Formats: sequence, structure tokens, C-alpha cells
Amino acid sequence: MTTTTSGKLFALAKTMIPGGVNSPVRAFGSVGGTPLFIERAKGSTVRDVDGNTFIDYVGSWGPMILGHAPPAVVSAIKAAAGRGTSYGAPTPGEVGLAHLIRKAFPSVEKVRLVSSGTEAAMSAVRLARGYTGRDKIIKFAGGYHGHADSMLVTAGSGVLTFGQPDSPGVPSALARLTLTATFNDIASVRTLFAKNKGQVAAIFVEPVPGNMGVVPPGPGFLEELRALSKEHGALLVFDEVISGFRVAFGGAQELFGVVPDLTILGKIIGGGLPVGAFGGRKEIMDALSPVGPVYQAGTLSGNPLAVAAGIAALTELSRRGAYKELNARADYLAEGMAKAFAASGVPTWTNRVGSMGTTFFQKGPVTDYASAKRSDTKRYAAWFHGMLSRGVYIAPSQFEAGFVSLAHTKRDLDRTIAAAKAVLATL
Repeated sequence: MTTTTSGKLFALAKTMIPGGVNSPVRAFGSVGGTPLFIERAKGSTVRDVDGNTFIDYVGSWGPMILGHAPPAVVSAIKAAAGRGTSYGAPTPGEVGLAHLIRKAFPSVEKVRLVSSGTEAAMSAVRLARGYTGRDKIIKFAGGYHGHADSMLVTAGSGVLTFGQPDSPGVPSALARLTLTATFNDIASVRTLFAKNKGQVAAIFVEPVPGNMGVVPPGPGFLEELRALSKEHGALLVFDEVISGFRVAFGGAQELFGVVPDLTILGKIIGGGLPVGAFGGRKEIMDALSPVGPVYQAGTLSGNPLAVAAGIAALTELSRRGAYKELNARADYLAEGMAKAFAASGVPTWTNRVGSMGTTFFQKGPVTDYASAKRSDTKRYAAWFHGMLSRGVYIAPSQFEAGFVSLAHTKRDLDRTIAAAKAVLATL
């Protein structure tokens, strides 16, 4: 496999773009080597500028549930582009997408569209503070809610990958308003509420974290968060940027039967295009401008291309049997990989919820940020490059999720399992 053209592009990019990339994990910093510059993608595969084709389990970090370039979504984007790419005015598509989101998430009585998951999380923080009149928020170590200042405290995703639990540029006075608990440890949340009585606006949680690797919530954990937030007059905010429409059509809140006050969604609602949303109870959402006093705005919010793609994608996902089919493919891959890992003797621990999962290179169990960090990242790097050389593209970081799509065929899954067996024999 040659990466000559990718290498040249990377060298050129570094002269113009910090680190040569526009999102840090893409730099392959934790696994080494030259990042792949992707030329095109279709179905279950991506192709780089050197002509190498890979079975893709990154899926643009989750939203490509239908696979890459699904015909219905591409057709919707083309039609929308022909009508104009941005108006700065309301469009029928915004109403249509909002309707689909409300149908999938009954907890979302009203929804505001934005341009990214980060923007949705940032806006939800402001709304929670404005609605409750309180300044402090609780998040979980290793949880990632985008790169807004309030959320870059002991964060996951690229922050964890590069060993930067906090970021310069975040004022210490603001950071002190973000309280950090331990995921799956309800006692740590109780302690924070006890020490900050009447000061906590909201608990922000990925109900299925995917940014320290996949970590399922323990039995009763989300239910206890719901009860604690009610007891202390704080909002419960589910960040379903990854889990929304991924683990179930109605996200983790459908899967686990826990109803939050606010929900954050990302590019999954736009078929992978740049879009996000936050929504929840009517009385909370009506605190937003122009109805209420909490200001939030965006010229590109409800962009006509993104909403057209989202309507097409969510309509496809709403068809009967889609998630049964998706989970069956994920089950098949998981069973084959589990046998390969067991036969190899290499210490691994796999967490999976539906069609998203992470294999940690350690004995496990992995239940939170601290246990995830015990993983052997050097061995993961060898695993990554071994799989890549055999035509399988997985996340270039131990601390990210992998995703199965409806476009993955049995042949793709069998090739992936065979590649895993070959690589594990070398580790």
C-alpha cells in the first residue's frame, strides 16, 4: 500500500493548516504514520488519493448509518442545491426536519436547529444556565461535548487522544463552573450536588459515551441521574450527538427508557452534513430568543442542504426493520471478532451498544475514563496499522468508537474478521 500522494498533501497542508488537519484526531498523532486524504466514498468503503480502498468503520464518526453517498440523500442534496444553498430565512425543510426529530424523540417538544454538535452543546449550556438562573454544570470525565470553553474540562475525543485534559485559552474562572464527576459512579454526582447546593444548572452526559471509547451506562445509572437532577432542581441533558439515531431510532433515551429535559443532536440528523440541534420541554425551549431572554442565533442554522439531507436520511432510517437489520450486522461482526480476540490471547476488552463499539487493548473491564486510560495505546497503534494495511479503516485513536452501517455486506464483515485474525497473530 502506497501513501505517496497523501504524504505530499500532508506536507503541503502543514504549511497552511495547523498540524496539517482541520480536526486533531485526523492527524494520526496517536497511531503514527501519514493520515489518509480521502478522495471519495461509496457504501461501506472509502478511497484515498493514492487509489487505496478501505472498508470503513469510522463512518464520519458515526452519522453514516446508511453508508456513504446513499442515493436518496445524494438526490435530496442535489435537488436542494439547485434551489439555492442558503437564504438566511425560514424554509419548509426546517419544519419537516423538526417534525421528524420530534417523532423520534418524544422528550423534544420544541427544537432549535444549529450548524454543529459543538454549537448545540454550547447553546444548551447557555439555555440551562439562563432557564435555571444557576451557573454551574456537571459533566463526566472523558465525556466530550464539543470544544466550547465550558466543556473542555477533563474531556474525551481528541483531547483525550492527545493527552490534554484541559485547554489553554479556557479562563480558569469559567472552568471552575464546570464540575467533573465519574461516569457510572452515582456517588460522585451526589457529592458534587451536596457541595454545590442550589448552584447546579444541569448535568450533561453522553448516555452512551463514545469519546473515551464506547462505555455503556451501568444498570440504573441513567435512572439515578434522572432522579438526582429532579431532586436538586437541575436539568438532565443527554448529549446524543453520537447515540441519537445510532443505538435506536429514538436514541439512548428510547433504548434505556430515561427521559431527559434537553437533548443534543449532531450531524447524524443531516445525513452527515454540517448540522446540529438541541431541544426539549416546551417551557425550557421557550426561554430562547425571540420568545424568551436567552439569546442564540446562527445565519446557517437550518441550512436548506443539510435539512434536505436530514429528511432523506431519517426517512430511510424510519423504515420498518432498519435497526433490526443494522444490529444483525453488528452482531455478526462482534461474534467473529470476539472469537478472533479470544483465540489470539492478546488482552482486549470490547464494549458495544448496538452498532457502535470499541475494543480496548487491556484486560478490562472499562467502565469510565480512568479505566479506559489503562489501555495499551502502542499496541492499538500496531493494530490500527495492521488493519489498515489489510484494507480496513478503523479509528486512528484507541479512544474513539467504531461504527457498522447498513451498507456493510457479509463479505465486508468476513474480510474484516479475516484481517483481524491475521493482524492479531503479529501482535
